Amino acid sequence: MLAFAPEHPTPIPERIEALKRVAPLQGMSLEEYRWLAEYGIERCAPAGATLFHGGEQARDMTILLHGEIQVYRERSGPIPIFIGRAGQITGLLPFSRMKTYGGRGQATAEVWALQYPVEIFPEMLRAVPSMVQRSVSVLLDRAREVTRLEQQSEKLNALGKLAGNLAHELNNPASAAQRSAAGLLSELRVYGRHKFDLGGLCLAEPQLTALHSWQDKIRLRAPANGIPRRTSSEEAITQWLRSHGVDQPWQIAPDLDEAGVTPADLDELNQLMQDAPLAVLLGQFASSLRTERMAQAMLDSTARIFEIIAAIKDYSYLDQAPIQDVDVPQSLETTLTMLQSRLGDTCIERRYAPDLPRISAYGSELNQVWTAILENALDATEGKGQIVLSVRQAGEMLVIEIWDDGPGIPAAIQDRIFEPFFTTKPPGEGLGLGLDTVQRIVRRHRGSVSVQSEPGSTCFQVRLPIEPLQAY
Repeated sequence: MLAFAPEHPTPIPERIEALKRVAPLQGMSLEEYRWLAEYGIERCAPAGATLFHGGEQARDMTILLHGEIQVYRERSGPIPIFIGRAGQITGLLPFSRMKTYGGRGQATAEVWALQYPVEIFPEMLRAVPSMVQRSVSVLLDRAREVTRLEQQSEKLNALGKLAGNLAHELNNPASAAQRSAAGLLSELRVYGRHKFDLGGLCLAEPQLTALHSWQDKIRLRAPANGIPRRTSSEEAITQWLRSHGVDQPWQIAPDLDEAGVTPADLDELNQLMQDAPLAVLLGQFASSLRTERMAQAMLDSTARIFEIIAAIKDYSYLDQAPIQDVDVPQSLETTLTMLQSRLGDTCIERRYAPDLPRISAYGSELNQVWTAILENALDATEGKGQIVLSVRQAGEMLVIEIWDDGPGIPAAIQDRIFEPFFTTKPPGEGLGLGLDTVQRIVRRHRGSVSVQSEPGSTCFQVRLPIEPLQAY
């Protein structure tokens, strides 16, 4: 522990009074308090001081009499994995299997502590027999607290990934809608000017009817998916417009080409309109096409935003009872929607059996299962491979399989991947709680989860009862 001995040691009576305020030591005899006060090595540290580093050997039991110590693991981000406050016992304890510090310890307030080297543990247990039970109790409490903080950190990491995915998914349609709205404002001014010019031509009723019919015929050619199409006619259209006296033909030729207009269509319009100025007629039509395309882009973008919001509600089962009748294939599809930004070039193959029954389950928790397994598959394939989703019924069970063609899980560690805090990912990319959470949720549903893996083929299989009412 990187702390220092005070210049003037604290008198033994004051140490005893401080030890009496330590909750795990309450109820000890005066002789036991005195032994701890006399044999404890006094240490002090200012706020902000680093007391130890992750990986350093742990050799002392520490009783915090004043201040606070927070332990941070490099891969856990800004959330401490352990907090030791005044009145607690920390560090290496008797019967602990702790070998090294699990992270960097920092004093967040001025620290005053008593330390006991591992070499005097046998003597301490003989002089203070109750330290056996007290140490075991502290160890149990510490294990629960560390697990709770690690799980909280894992949830926050998962939430951060989910927020990143949503931000990416929402950004695309939102940006498209914004661009279309900005373009629409300026285009409406152009369109209004063209409409005014068109009205100034005072076309006869037969000409107006012919013009509308020609425009309707062109619009009927629009692709069903609303995506503008490009042909090889743009240069020919530009040449046609230039030869018929249309100034700046490059401004309207791309719009006419996207709408499927050909030089033959322009010849037809020229014959229908006789001597009417083509620049006004085609300028108005091109502006109309641009305006309609921008409006359609806004509709498509906002529809996509509503789809994402609906997917979020489905994923979280917002405003629904804890237990629902879950459509598992739809649950998988919703999870894929939430992970859309990570799919990249991944090929998703679906093998859903027809007429699958719904299962009674905690819907939002099952989505956590699919998220954890799919994220592992995406990490394995690096967004370039194939993932197969299979759902089928086997007796009274629903069998869900998620396959990927990644490098596989080494046989030596396949039995450990469901252990808490076990991870093969580099520091900062995982705490090793994802598959542990998967196993706990599946067991809560009275199901089972297993893995089979070899290079090029990894399968996570989840078996869930269709009617697990006894699980609740």
